[in-house]
Amino acid sequence: MIEDTETTDEFLDAFVTRHSADVEEAVRKAAAAEILPRFRRLAAHEVDQKSGPHDLVTDADRLAELYLTEKLGALLPGSVVIGEEAVHANPAAYEAIQGDAPVWIVDPVDGTRQFVHGDDGFCTLVALARHGVTVASWTYAPYRDQLATAVRGKGAFLDGEPLQAGAPAPGRDLRVATSHPDFTTDEQKRALLGLWTQGVAPRSCGSAGLEYLAVARGELDATAFSWEAAWDHAAGLLLVEEAGGAHRTLAGEPFRITGGNALPFTAARDAATARRVMRLLHSSV
Repeated sequence: MIEDTETTDEFLDAFVTRHSADVEEAVRKAAAAEILPRFRRLAAHEVDQKSGPHDLVTDADRLAELYLTEKLGALLPGSVVIGEEAVHANPAAYEAIQGDAPVWIVDPVDGTRQFVHGDDGFCTLVALARHGVTVASWTYAPYRDQLATAVRGKGAFLDGEPLQAGAPAPGRDLRVATSHPDFTTDEQKRALLGLWTQGVAPRSCGSAGLEYLAVARGELDATAFSWEAAWDHAAGLLLVEEAGGAHRTLAGEPFRITGGNALPFTAARDAATARRVMRLLHSSV
């Protein structure tokens, strides 16, 4: 059991050092057992809607989350697992992110829509956090066999190679992935209108986790998202930070995984780009 003492954060740092490979193994095994065997082989009864026709869940989501919940909880006794599907079934479970216990934040299939349609742009996201601070993250694209990891203060890596986000090239249109229209309200669409201007090349996002990875790799300049669910953002935001990037909300503050953020928010390759995106978003609200 984790004790709530001054040394708890040091304990988590040591835990990540010792057990990062065990977390990676659990993520890979969940994908191998529950996700990849169903990719492009989903039967109709294995796909359901949640809030609407664009909000899908599959047996792969549910079973991979159950697998990770068991394995991650066993790795760190006293921790809590917050998974997207468990919270959908019991919204009160999300409140654990505000508590004192270490929290595993899990999105078993980030990009379920892509997964259902046979597009390989999906991933599994796992983050470890406490008191609203993400300590470590794992972003795994199973079909592509790409694994990105980040540990606070120790850098970001893709398949063992360091990631550096860098800065956008001067004079080139800013490449920004935005919340997909199918998942935004009219008010949110208006807030994002500021990006439709000269010098910016916005496009709808796919898997949030893979968009964050693209920012950390310097392949995408920024994101502009209008929702807060921690399982979509915790892993990727740490990845961007540790690659040298920055994130800001409409209030000019870093995004908080515990919620209550002024939306939309951005994650960008560097602080200057984050500020630029925020100015554009402010212009339309």
